[in-house]
Amino acid sequence: MPSALDGVRVIDASTLFAGPLAATVLGDYGAEVIKVEHPVAGDPARGHGPAKDGVPLWWTMLGRNKRTVTLDLSKAAPVFRRLLTSADVLIENFRPGTLERWGLSPAVLQEENPGLVIARVTTYGQFGPYSSRPGFGTLAEAMSGFAAITGSPDGPPTLPPFGLADGIAALTCAQAVMTALYHRDVQGGGGQIIDLAIVEPMLTVLGMQAMVYDQLGIVQQRTGNRSVNNAPRNTYLTADGKWVAISTSAQAIASRVMRLVGRPDLIDEPWFASGVSRAAHADELDEAVGSWIAARDLAEVRKAFDEAQAAVAPIYDIADVFTDPQFLARDSVTTADDPTLGPVRMPGPLYRLSSTPGRIDWTGRELGADTDEVLAALGYDEDARAALRAQGAI
Repeated sequence: MPSALDGVRVIDASTLFAGPLAATVLGDYGAEVIKVEHPVAGDPARGHGPAKDGVPLWWTMLGRNKRTVTLDLSKAAPVFRRLLTSADVLIENFRPGTLERWGLSPAVLQEENPGLVIARVTTYGQFGPYSSRPGFGTLAEAMSGFAAITGSPDGPPTLPPFGLADGIAALTCAQAVMTALYHRDVQGGGGQIIDLAIVEPMLTVLGMQAMVYDQLGIVQQRTGNRSVNNAPRNTYLTADGKWVAISTSAQAIASRVMRLVGRPDLIDEPWFASGVSRAAHADELDEAVGSWIAARDLAEVRKAFDEAQAAVAPIYDIADVFTDPQFLARDSVTTADDPTLGPVRMPGPLYRLSSTPGRIDWTGRELGADTDEVLAALGYDEDARAALRAQGAI
């Protein structure tokens, strides 16, 4: 079966999460992804997080569907330039000015390959007073306004316990790459430079905060699990010690919930007519919903909400995800074969295409596993590769 991105060659010269995950997404749908790493250090993702039997689990997932090549770009710039002459996409996340210092500026690369799409992923972007600062997704979560509105009203700002900003930037980067390729291949354009600041997609997913502040001068505050846009919206404890989450973003759902918990009288209150005005009465609504749920176990709560066509979900940990019938039916956490670990479970391709579905052909390979094969295809014979190795360039 053909893949959606057959014939697209992506050079992943980025590290850790945002850039590499974008390349992983493209690789899942058939792009040929060549991962370029430093010969000694490799991608720090290889040492990030837990390992089993010496196999880094983070890299096992992040490196899937990628061929691995080692190049010290400060010593092997000509090799890298030759590699990019046959590429469609370069993804990099060096600090601004680094590629230029090595003679690998976008202008040089696109002069040799006018159709090259170059995605540059950094915390603050390629220009502006902060562009040269070191940064990570955590700083984007802080500066975007996300941390300021996350947590309890009487507690500190809260950072997510995973790479949220990096993950959102990765998905944005993959979409940006496809937009640029569409412009090049369908509309007859050339290559482009994508300047992706990790902090900026966070501003977008935070929704209407910027407009609300601009038009009304309102700065959103921390509200815990509550929403400023609707109520009831919270987490609630069941009689058997389980937690559930409820959202009532739609007015009809809010009405169904209140009928279910025995408080239809609240539906007739004037303030119940909109999500924002309901949010102002969150204490009263939470008391009604919370007390009803607290008197019932999880199975009864889920059954009653399903019958009432109201929205509820149990709060899972990853062990629960592994056994839930919905995730099992969709193979949301799929199985891939690793040469050392055998069958391993990991999230599957991001979305389902009916004619060209994504797939996992292999898990993350050892550092430099494909260096000789890739360089040989570029015209570097055994002697040339030996000379590069002697220089520490590969």
